Amino acid sequence: MSSTPLNVGDGSVGVVPDLDLWRLPRTDWARLAWGSLILLGIVGGAYALHSATGYGAQASLSLLIGTALGVVFERGRFCFFCILRDWLEDGDSTGVYAILAALALGGVGYALVFGAFLPNPNTGRLPPDAHIGPLSWVLLAAGLAFGLGMALSGACISGHLYRLGQGSSRAPFALLGTLVGFGLGFLSWQRLYIDTLISAPVPWLPASLGYGGALALHLAVLSALALLLLRALPPAAPRAGGRLTLAVVYDRVFRQRWNPLVTGALVAALGTVAYFRLEPLGVTSQLGSFSRTFMSNQGWLAERLNGLDGFAGCATVVAQTITDNGWLILGLVLGSWAMSQMSKRFVWSALTVRGAVSAVLGGVALGWAAMVALGCTVGTLLSGISAFALSGWAFGLAVVGGVALGVRLGLHRLA
Repeated sequence: MSSTPLNVGDGSVGVVPDLDLWRLPRTDWARLAWGSLILLGIVGGAYALHSATGYGAQASLSLLIGTALGVVFERGRFCFFCILRDWLEDGDSTGVYAILAALALGGVGYALVFGAFLPNPNTGRLPPDAHIGPLSWVLLAAGLAFGLGMALSGACISGHLYRLGQGSSRAPFALLGTLVGFGLGFLSWQRLYIDTLISAPVPWLPASLGYGGALALHLAVLSALALLLLRALPPAAPRAGGRLTLAVVYDRVFRQRWNPLVTGALVAALGTVAYFRLEPLGVTSQLGSFSRTFMSNQGWLAERLNGLDGFAGCATVVAQTITDNGWLILGLVLGSWAMSQMSKRFVWSALTVRGAVSAVLGGVALGWAAMVALGCTVGTLLSGISAFALSGWAFGLAVVGGVALGVRLGLHRLA
């Protein structure tokens, strides 16, 4: 930072910073002010929820965690499809490190929380509500379908939610298709459960390795993947020197993509807090509940879906009000909207008929897969792997395969 000498009257010489260090264009100040007002409005809404009848502290905290998640997703561009597409199509693994960091630190956080919920993992019980699901061909089929749906619609479910805050015109159509896909998943659930899922194993690494062994294996596998992907990292761009000005800070925080390791660490921290205070991170419970409630009211679903409510995951319920997960989703969209305003990334995108149709069809695949897999890339993959569930790894590998197939077929170019 450059400075200007100043005689302070006692013979000593002080310095004052150059005033131009603190100057930003008026449009940037206006964007900062507007985004800050949105965030303040969310905080005010959370305060009101805290004392509202029928909601309370959990709804309030869900809204705040969702907002923080939207901020991190928007600034870190934490979209599973975009990250995988960049790696598979362009040979750029930069974004993958955000996922690896989130999984590595998430595993550390979950191990600490599990010790409070279930001190002895060898009892045959599973920690409450964690995303630890059955391992079967159904999960692999769901992961493959989810990956194809990502390629076809242009994002995963969480990606569409945060892009909704950026002005994406395809996101509403993809999310509408997701609701339809959930309905198809509910209709197919009974047969899948009776034929396969009722007898499928639910493997959890700490049950046989203990927390220490499971965490060591978890970190070893992720470290190996990180080393293998080093060759796909592009050369680091040189950073220009100069003074640290407000304009530079604004550019680094609100315009440039956040460092993937920082992004992953923040996602892991939010995931750990969410599991300790609320439930594992997931973005499909409210969407699935909307679909299930509508179908139940129409008489299209049985009152009870055998086995569905007994598995851990993004639970769906018949509900007439917004659930805690719904407040998290709302916060995610609003947090992304606030940051996209500050970063000049809010743009109403053009929409074509082909883009709308492909978004709906991709959304249907996303919804069906998320329903039968009991979660999406945030729930089953991110929260599941962090919880040392083999179901999370199986789903994740199948998703990568589905995205690879979708990219090879050019489904992502149908927008």
